Amino acid sequence: MSEIRIAILGASGYTGAELIRLLRNHPQARIVALTADRSAGKPIGSVFPQLAPFGLPDLVAIADVDWSSVDFVFCALPHGTTQAVIAGLPSHLKIVDLSADFRLDNLDTYAEWYGHAHQAPDLQTEAVYGLTEIHREAVQKARLVANPGCFPTSALLPLVPLIDAAQIEADDIIIDAKTGTSGAGRSLKEGSLYCEVTEGVHAYGVASHRHAPEIEQDLSRSAGRSVLVNFTPHLMPMSRGMASSIYVKLRPGVSAEDLKATLIGRYRDEPFISILPGKDVPQTRHVRGTNRCHINVIADRLPGRAIILSVIDNLVKGASGQAIQNMNAMYGLPETTGLDLVAIFP
Repeated sequence: MSEIRIAILGASGYTGAELIRLLRNHPQARIVALTADRSAGKPIGSVFPQLAPFGLPDLVAIADVDWSSVDFVFCALPHGTTQAVIAGLPSHLKIVDLSADFRLDNLDTYAEWYGHAHQAPDLQTEAVYGLTEIHREAVQKARLVANPGCFPTSALLPLVPLIDAAQIEADDIIIDAKTGTSGAGRSLKEGSLYCEVTEGVHAYGVASHRHAPEIEQDLSRSAGRSVLVNFTPHLMPMSRGMASSIYVKLRPGVSAEDLKATLIGRYRDEPFISILPGKDVPQTRHVRGTNRCHINVIADRLPGRAIILSVIDNLVKGASGQAIQNMNAMYGLPETTGLDLVAIFP
């Protein structure tokens, strides 16, 4: 296949930098445009010195991109700003949007959780939710893919197959999730300062986190009816990584071993998902810097219940890596292209 000419919008953020790092290993990818409005005119090395040696284009404003030289766009702009930008792009472009702007199918739900009406409702009907292992066929045919959030990725990968198989009670799911501070983005926020997060753990977005309706959307799709979940995220004093402990009630006659067998069967041929043996506990450090998800299922001490453990790197499988996986699927490339990575450890 010929090269894919790529523009990254919002290249000065963590997901933008991660896209550049990963695309450097992609044999078909050529980065032709990088945007960052506040840093327009600067070399990318002035924002991320680790990227200085690689001959990358300078940062420009979105309005200054020559779209005739672009085939594919990764949009890594903040939530709420992406809809109008994508609506103004030429129709020949394929796009993966890493914001939340096109993830929710129901426009009223979007307005309720994000505080304003959707600005591109026609595009929303076109967008495909890009949880690759679950919606692969739709992703392959799509022009616009909404890349999933990090928390939904870690929760949905184990839960969707189990609801599809009617092995757990969809109305009794508790998701207790922890994430590194990079999930808050790179902009200056008091709550993300070193002294605010180090040597402590705290919940946030309690009963109000915007990833809850995104999780519920795919679970409801699998269940064939509306599903609500208990979801609480926590901030951990680490730069990257995500661990979800998921507590479920088994359907009558189903065991924790049955859940594990279902996940093994569903993901046997998936290169990025590993179901761990025995009672091995998935750890974020074992997927750090990779597009991998490690999962295990362990019987709870409470009869009729099980604990599902799922870990990802929030910046890779939870964002930029999955975005590249979706691009590969959209172009009919092996999904591991540019993503065949071993975890960084220690």
